[in-house]
Amino acid sequence: MRTGSAPTLAVVTDRPEPVRIRPRSFHRRDAATVAGCAAASLALTWLAYSQILPFRGLPGFLLLWASFNFLIYYVAVRETQGRVVARDRTMASIISVVAIAIVIPLILILGYVTLKGLRFLRLAFFSTTMASVGPESPSTQTGGLQAIVGTVEQVGIAMVISVPLGILTAVYLNEVKGRIVRPTRIFVDAMSGVPSIVAGLFIYTVLVANGAGFSGFAAALALSILMLPTVTRTCEVVLRLVPDGLREASLAMGAPEWRTTWGVILPTARTGILTAMILGVARVVGETAPLIMTAFGSATLNTNPFSGPQAALSLSSFQLFGSSQTADVERAWVFAFVLLTLVLILFVVARLQGERRRS
Repeated sequence: MRTGSAPTLAVVTDRPEPVRIRPRSFHRRDAATVAGCAAASLALTWLAYSQILPFRGLPGFLLLWASFNFLIYYVAVRETQGRVVARDRTMASIISVVAIAIVIPLILILGYVTLKGLRFLRLAFFSTTMASVGPESPSTQTGGLQAIVGTVEQVGIAMVISVPLGILTAVYLNEVKGRIVRPTRIFVDAMSGVPSIVAGLFIYTVLVANGAGFSGFAAALALSILMLPTVTRTCEVVLRLVPDGLREASLAMGAPEWRTTWGVILPTARTGILTAMILGVARVVGETAPLIMTAFGSATLNTNPFSGPQAALSLSSFQLFGSSQTADVERAWVFAFVLLTLVLILFVVARLQGERRRS
């Protein structure tokens, strides 16, 4: 006689796998939700703006539309996918709209300056000066050699002054950590917010008004004051990213602290320090207010930064914009376009250097 229960066969049914909902996942139905909420909020905004509220104007309409859109979108996502996903999607939408609102004016400015500058830019701009340009000259006859040379010399001297001081200050703040670290950091942060006109007034009072006269060197001193906080703060952040294991290994091998800083920490942060230098140059290369009271500007080529007024790209553009001649205003767009291109190149190089350091 056999005992025991007979084996049973399990019945397997094919059930569809449930869709996993995550805050950052985005499916096709989510696109339909976004479109539906945008249409509903647009209709509600039109009704409120034209029939109920006494306001007029496109900015107010767009602001009210965005507010209704975020509210309706939050409610729709919360009812279908839960409160957590609704909060995440709504905040992502708000951040995206704010980013687009910031980027659009920048694109319009870049596009407008590019169109106006390229229209009158010629290759002779890089090899001639404004000394040969008269009031009856066409707008395409523009000389920028004196401004290019002046900008290179002034920014170069400012780099020679600011970069070593900025690196040494960053090393003191992050490596030495002496008694005056806190006052030094507060002073550096305060200098970051100093208006550029204050730096120009300081150099004018101390140097130019005391008999030294206008010069490219005076302009470089004013630019170095503005460049120093940027280089210092960026270098300090870069030095903080150096692993502590490198410091400990060097000190354990018997190397003194200065040797560790010079031979281990600074070479490791070399790419980041180069990025700090580029960001410092990009910070001051477009400054105009300090140059008005220090370099003063010139239509002729002056290769000696220690004697006589000197031109610069930003200063020449500012002076030409103030002219009553239409041709001079059109020439100013050429200087502005060249300067804007230079700044963009510097920022792109700094970005690439940062990516290279992270990789």
